[in-house]
Amino acid sequence: MKEKLLIGYGCFILLMSFITLILYKADKVKAKKNKWRIRESTLLGFGFFGGALGGIAGMKLFRHKTKHWYFWAVNILGIALHIAVLVLIIMK
Repeated sequence: MKEKLLIGYGCFILLMSFITLILYKADKVKAKKNKWRIRESTLLGFGFFGGALGGIAGMKLFRHKTKHWYFWAVNILGIALHIAVLVLIIMK
C-alpha cells in the first residue's frame, strides 16, 4: 500500500513539475514577444502545489522570474511542504 502511494505521489510531483516548467517557458516566450502573460499567481500556485522542482528549474534554465524573491520563497516552501508530505507517507 505504502509503495503504491509513494509511486503515485512521485508521479504527481513529476507531472506537476513538468507542467510548471512548461508554464515558465511559455511565459518567458510571451514576455519576449510582448504578448499576454501567464499570471504570476498561476506560476506560484503550480510551484507551491507540486511543481516547485519545475519552477526552480524554469527559473534557472530560462532566467525567468529570478529577481523576484517571492518566486524563490514560494518554490522553496513548496519543496519543504512536499518533503514533509513524503516523510509522512514513509512514516505511516
